[in-house]
Amino acid sequence: MILTYKILHNKDFSRELSKVRKIAEYAIKHRTFSSKDVKHIGLKSAIANQILKKYGRNKKIKAVSNVKMTIPNQSINIDRDNKTITIPCLKYSTHYSFPTDFEKVNQIEIGEQFLYVSVSVKEPPNNYLPCMPNVTNKFIGVDLNTTGHIAVVSNPDTGKVWKLGKAAEHIHKKYRDIRRGLQKQGKYKKVKQIKNRESRIVRNLNHHISKKIVEIATNTESCIKLERLSNIRQNKKHGKSFQYSLNSWSFYQLQTFVEYKAKLQGIYFDYIDPRYTSQTCSRCGHIGKRVSKEFKCLNPYCRHVDHADVNASFGIGKPILYCDIIPKVKGIDRFNIDRSSVVVDMLKGSTDTPKEATPNKMMETLEPSML
Repeated sequence: MILTYKILHNKDFSRELSKVRKIAEYAIKHRTFSSKDVKHIGLKSAIANQILKKYGRNKKIKAVSNVKMTIPNQSINIDRDNKTITIPCLKYSTHYSFPTDFEKVNQIEIGEQFLYVSVSVKEPPNNYLPCMPNVTNKFIGVDLNTTGHIAVVSNPDTGKVWKLGKAAEHIHKKYRDIRRGLQKQGKYKKVKQIKNRESRIVRNLNHHISKKIVEIATNTESCIKLERLSNIRQNKKHGKSFQYSLNSWSFYQLQTFVEYKAKLQGIYFDYIDPRYTSQTCSRCGHIGKRVSKEFKCLNPYCRHVDHADVNASFGIGKPILYCDIIPKVKGIDRFNIDRSSVVVDMLKGSTDTPKEATPNKMMETLEPSML
């Protein structure tokens, strides 16, 4: 597993970065791979070789916009005892605060303000429960959605619900409308820039949501259970508007983020079949009726009514049996559990979206989830 850490370097590298730009422009123009050809620019050959490889081999790059100075592994010294990184060719040294249990430093990229340190970390196993240090017989259920809150997390043990990422749907619709206007004007380069901006905002949102999910699992000492949504887009029965939401839904990216963050914390996660999770009553297990975000159980002895996504997350988080690995767990009667909902919009910082749709603060409200 490769992780990247960002460190503020507090040094002026503008002179070196200007040389990097010249080498990158030379590589694009001449498609050269030898540091001898750019020796006159005056940058260390170890760094120049990295720039030539990046820009000389990639024929899709036609111009240089934003460059970083890449330092290979051979030019980096690590002092794990003092937690210090040294780059001899630049006569630069700095302290780091990230964990020291990494296998090696792959490379360092230097920008105008930050160092981007790429390290390899041994990936913990997730195949067998006894291998995981934080395995319990409790699970939190995570229901992923294309509309509304993109992740609804529930704890069947306490009845608490977390609703995360409502801003994602608004972001997709806003940038879709912007791209449509630009396409009509024939500004296709700007369309690509807007699409990239949208991707960066959603990626940042998924990072915050996955971090919150793992944090909930850590605080509740629970494992994580999600739906396996690998073939969800193959269903052609959806309407045109919902089909767009489905195709712009970055559920795989969110699942990947949850996986690697959970592995780093030693938290076990599992996947279940997503079929009928939104139509199955989380109390009695019977098939009910879902209309939009409202769920009603058709069992005459249950008649449970709930928010559809909340009901699905409780159904996903039901305890499962692993033969003799985890002791048998009795079913939880949720009739007497006082459910409460915590609505958290995970989008932070400047995202170029209206404040009323994406508040800058974490908003927490308690409200009954029963309809």
